[in-house]
Amino acid sequence: MPAYFFTMQKQESSAPATATAFGILIALSVSHMLNDTMQSVISAVYPLIKDTLALSFSQIGLIALSYQISASVFQPLFGFYLDKRPNPWFLPLGMVFTMGGLIVLAAAHTFETALIAVFLSGIGSSVFHPEASRLTSMASGGRRGMAQSVFQVGGSTGFSFGPLLAAIVISPYGQGNIAYFSLLAFVALVALVPVCRWYSKKLAAAKKADKPQPVKHSLLPRRKIIFTMAILLILIFTKYVYISSISSYYTFYLIHKFGVSIQESQIFLFVFLFASAMGTLAGGPLGDRFGRRYVIWFSILGAAPFALMLPHASLVWTCTLSIAIAFIISSAFPAILVYAQELLPFKLGLVSGLFFGLAFGIAGISSAVLGKLADMWGIEYVYGLCAFAPLMGMIAYFLPTVRTLQASSKTTYVK
Repeated sequence: MPAYFFTMQKQESSAPATATAFGILIALSVSHMLNDTMQSVISAVYPLIKDTLALSFSQIGLIALSYQISASVFQPLFGFYLDKRPNPWFLPLGMVFTMGGLIVLAAAHTFETALIAVFLSGIGSSVFHPEASRLTSMASGGRRGMAQSVFQVGGSTGFSFGPLLAAIVISPYGQGNIAYFSLLAFVALVALVPVCRWYSKKLAAAKKADKPQPVKHSLLPRRKIIFTMAILLILIFTKYVYISSISSYYTFYLIHKFGVSIQESQIFLFVFLFASAMGTLAGGPLGDRFGRRYVIWFSILGAAPFALMLPHASLVWTCTLSIAIAFIISSAFPAILVYAQELLPFKLGLVSGLFFGLAFGIAGISSAVLGKLADMWGIEYVYGLCAFAPLMGMIAYFLPTVRTLQASSKTTYVK
């Protein structure tokens, strides 16, 4: 790893005195919104792809798995690599992969071509998320929860727009209109130019710096760190097993149980995902204010009563309960991510890639498994089973408080 970047990353992660770079945060949030709008089109058009290519639920699950593998397994690898060899222009490169994947998906006429298309789009997310999240931390000025919420609300909002835009642009006109969404990649490239320039200046300034910089080291024992990380990963697993049951199969559930149209189901999915975006926006600042442990505890376990009622609700109450679930459970992710970054503050890219990647990976594996269960037992059975997942939020009780993490540190100086 270049020594100058090692110094810069430690300084950024341990010195909250710097001003928050709101312009950079907004640019990252906008590009996150555009990226996730393109990515969410994939899951939003599953019903259309299923009908057009005459696929089974199991094949839809495999398409989701193909996307999530490339968008998850590679994320910590890219994060680890860019921690060691930072490159400001990797973010635009990721957009190019996303653009190519959407164009191929628009022209896909076979199951295998669809798999390749979503795999290419997944690589775009795999590059974007860990690097953009690390830059968000660098631009936060010490207000990490707020910064992560600003960044992630862009993604959550974009992910909610995908189904709505798919209902307007794709469903009435056919699969070929997916290609129009690749134009958003160009807009994202423009939004990322000032970010890349800012990052380049940061790297150049850190390279020239010669004086020792203060660095914090955690005094928590290795076993405690591993135990805490394991709890966080289980909580991410719990959250995304449940979320994937809605984001991948909510449209099918509404069509099957209530007889709504594909367009109507996509609008319901938009409402759910938009509520999720608002929960993401709230989670970071609440964690800064009241402590991340309490936000994590409330957001996972607090969604359980509503999740348990959802499979037995009418259409109106299904929509109402899904809004409450989305808002509450989505407030967890910024709190979990910042908590993990504070646990391992000098491996921001790796930690971000691990948690974003795990989120995507769990969603992909869950989609494949849930698709198989839906083929075997029906989509309503899947929703009844997944309703118990948020009860796993009880293990947040074992997390140490953030104040403990901050107090259990020492400061040294490196050049």
